[in-house]
Amino acid sequence: MSLDLRQLAERIDEMADRLKVSQGEKEARLQFALGTLRSQAGAADALKRKIAASKTTWLVAGLVDGLDRSRRAPPCPPQFAVLAVDGSHIDVDRHSSTRCYLINIGVAHLHYGENPDALLFSQPGLYFGDEELVIADPLRAHREELVEGGLLGIKRSLEECRMAARLLMDSSDEPTLALLDGSLILWGLGAYPEFVTEILLDHGLLKSLDEIKECSRDRNLALASYISRPRSTDVVNALRVALCPHDPPDCDRHCSGAPPAEGRTCDAVAGVQDRELFDSLLSQGERTPTFISHSKIQRHYRDHEVHFFYLKVDDEIARVEVPRWVAEDGSRLDLVHSLILDQCRRGQGYPVALSEAHERAVVTSADRERFWQLVELALSEKRLPSQSSAKSRSKRTRWV
Repeated sequence: MSLDLRQLAERIDEMADRLKVSQGEKEARLQFALGTLRSQAGAADALKRKIAASKTTWLVAGLVDGLDRSRRAPPCPPQFAVLAVDGSHIDVDRHSSTRCYLINIGVAHLHYGENPDALLFSQPGLYFGDEELVIADPLRAHREELVEGGLLGIKRSLEECRMAARLLMDSSDEPTLALLDGSLILWGLGAYPEFVTEILLDHGLLKSLDEIKECSRDRNLALASYISRPRSTDVVNALRVALCPHDPPDCDRHCSGAPPAEGRTCDAVAGVQDRELFDSLLSQGERTPTFISHSKIQRHYRDHEVHFFYLKVDDEIARVEVPRWVAEDGSRLDLVHSLILDQCRRGQGYPVALSEAHERAVVTSADRERFWQLVELALSEKRLPSQSSAKSRSKRTRWV
């Protein structure tokens, strides 16, 4: 037995007791946040200007069309398609005798209407060349980043978007929603040098987004990403700006160092998440106004700047992200809203196309083991060195 849960029982009870005590305080903060949102709804333009001038240490949503106006979903078109793409990967194994990684892309292309149809498949790709294992700075020799860990996760996201673009260029003219899982914002890029960001965005994500936008010029087509149970606080942080007594707010200037004994004014809504805020405001199937993400990485996105809204589906609030060219087109935004809601109703609260794409993409632990066995076998047959680490051999060998 690798984990003795009996030793944790007391700590688990302690955790539950602490959560129960803090529940009342959190509910009070939520109610205060709701009151703040309602009071600011009529002064959205002034808050918008205050946000634009603020310098905060947390991410603040930009306002587009208000704070509290909810939208109902329009009906779905009589015929439409949903193209969902998801991926998984096998990371570089430093205990293996060779460096390589695998990305498996799952696709679900579902057609609804008079002639319903479904195309379900996966496409694995193996990456092993020097040009695929590192991202090199084109201006400075010997400056490079290994494609593994978090950077490999980002590359997988690029491959998912590339697959969506390729399939959309060959798809029919019916109204279509291309749907990705997770955020359109490559948050992890902030941890890497600027040359990595430029290469992966300019020659990766943005190139695919340009192709998708080009496909949409004469077609009713939209792109969106879906985030289940989001933990973001962008909109709540806009309320923190509203509560700030300083105009413009400047966290480093006014609130650096230890906070005053009575606490900062904006802390009255700290700890509240956007989904908790809108769960109290939205009815089933409704969405919020659109907001703009002010992530620093957005400066690279050009006309694909990411907007988002929250959608109430069954018992959860989901975050839906779209590029600017979708957000600024009312008919495309309505298509995103109606088709995602329809997908969630068909999929027990989660888009059924994304569920199907995930099933095709998933790589199990058994798949990983067989993959590395196949790699070692191929090296052995070619009479290449295939000596794995002692740690790896130990894990794969049964001890008596």
